[in-house]
Amino acid sequence: MLLNNGYGQTVWHMAAEGGCIELLQKMWDWAKELQLKPQELRNHFWLIKDNSGKTAWHNAVSGSHVELLETLWNWAKILQLKPEELSCQVCLSEENSGKTAWHKAAGESQV
Repeated sequence: MLLNNGYGQTVWHMAAEGGCIELLQKMWDWAKELQLKPQELRNHFWLIKDNSGKTAWHNAVSGSHVELLETLWNWAKILQLKPEELSCQVCLSEENSGKTAWHKAAGESQV
């Protein structure tokens, strides 16, 4: 579940990119079933970047997947991410083009 493909994407990246909230929810349920520790989920879901420097947040905002973003936000609360961890991923983490998830959301949003 936490392995990545040739582009450095985990299944979390790929599901977020496709806006597939049902798949992400199922993977979240399996992670809980496997009793993955919050730190493992932080490191392999929230903090991991693909080869382009994108996080799951970057992929979710690219398609203007508002419901998916809300789900990611709620999971961040469940994982008890510290404000600095969350701000690093959403506000400060830049993909290779230099854009943060917020840049992408503002520039590409159709909401």
